[in-house]
Amino acid sequence: MKDFRGKTIRASGFHAPVCGEIVSFADALIAISNDGLIESVYQAGDSAYDQTLSAAKGDGRLIDLPAGKILLPGFVDLHIHAPQYPQLGTALDVPLEIWLQNHTFPLEARYADLAFARRSYSMLVDDLLASGTTTAVYYGTIHDEANRLLADLCIEKGQRAFVGKVAMDNPAECPDYYRDESIDAALKATTGLIDHIRGHPDNEDGLVRPIVTPRFIPSCTDDLLTELGALAKEHDCHTQTHCSESDWEHGYVIDRHGMSDTESLDRFGLLRAGTILAHGNFLFSNDMEVIKMRQSAVAHCPLSNIYFSDAVFPLKAALQKGLRVGLGTDISGGPSCSMFDSVRSTVSSARQLERGTDPSLSRDKRSTQGDVRIDFREAFHLATAGGGAAVGLPVGAFAPGYQFDAILIDPEAKSGTIRLWPELYEGDQILQTILFTASRANIASVWVGGKHRSGDPDRQ
Repeated sequence: MKDFRGKTIRASGFHAPVCGEIVSFADALIAISNDGLIESVYQAGDSAYDQTLSAAKGDGRLIDLPAGKILLPGFVDLHIHAPQYPQLGTALDVPLEIWLQNHTFPLEARYADLAFARRSYSMLVDDLLASGTTTAVYYGTIHDEANRLLADLCIEKGQRAFVGKVAMDNPAECPDYYRDESIDAALKATTGLIDHIRGHPDNEDGLVRPIVTPRFIPSCTDDLLTELGALAKEHDCHTQTHCSESDWEHGYVIDRHGMSDTESLDRFGLLRAGTILAHGNFLFSNDMEVIKMRQSAVAHCPLSNIYFSDAVFPLKAALQKGLRVGLGTDISGGPSCSMFDSVRSTVSSARQLERGTDPSLSRDKRSTQGDVRIDFREAFHLATAGGGAAVGLPVGAFAPGYQFDAILIDPEAKSGTIRLWPELYEGDQILQTILFTASRANIASVWVGGKHRSGDPDRQ
């Protein structure tokens, strides 16, 4: 059985609806509607469990997932540069501004070739689904046809996604061969993509959504930023951009506008509910307050921050202030498309903030950051339900009203990398082992909205 729509499954696994808290379940009954929404969840001992089980068996709706397989929510990747997939793992040894001009812009310019775009984007969407990414937030390029193709492929392959046309018109920071010809051209292409996605005949359920995408302040003129803010409001559209990513970008905005990235984006009307700010490594305390007030969110990209950001995002401080935060791979600034790696890097980057390295000081005196530690429980939430909250979608948890977006982990998969010792560890320590040791080979199946989207259904 490939699809679970209209079925009730009996499964064991984990989710984290609340940050820092892992909920485990064994032989839970999850009823899924015909449109892919979770209708009910019952665990053994619940008053309605036996009746629900009997009814599902009686009308042939019950599907038992195999013993030993572990169900997890699908991952939400808040920050992906779709056209950069071919350079994954390359050019990681240069500063951001050189990386953009010498490597990234030339690659993105190639997406004028629709055959190249199709080859790259098809591979990307397939690989991300197979890696457990059920919701993806994509930056496209400046090319109309390639952007529409990316949206079409997500619809065709069944990945929940946001797709944005990158807007960039500043001749001082964008090469002649790769920038919008004018403000009007950028706005026309952005509006065209919004209309294409919302009017797509196979996208009536809104699986794929448009997102207004000024690349970042250095790439855009003030007039374009103003118009994009107004356009996002007019079309009630999500927005994404970069914010205080590196010393260079952070300093550039201060020099140009005399204020922080956050303050500047806010004055252009680009901070609102549904705005995703990538990185945020140099956010001031008052910047966090503004982001919280506007109900915007931060895409924490711990792996790419190592290479290009010159800093570590103060994740714990952001969470303590009540910011919406999710995780991103930042393909290809981050050299891995796996959200498992983003979870691991989230934990390790927080530990990097925790202690200094001066050997002449005691352990307590070396630390200047205070409470900054993030554990796997928090990281798992951010990669699932936290990411869903950031984009305002009911995904990332197994609860009534949520989409059934899920992955099935096979700890004993051939070529897999998980080694479980159930006689030694139990509960969320099993989940910790999975998060830190799983690989793509351990993902047996992937569902989006109850539909089977990747993996071998016979392995269920």
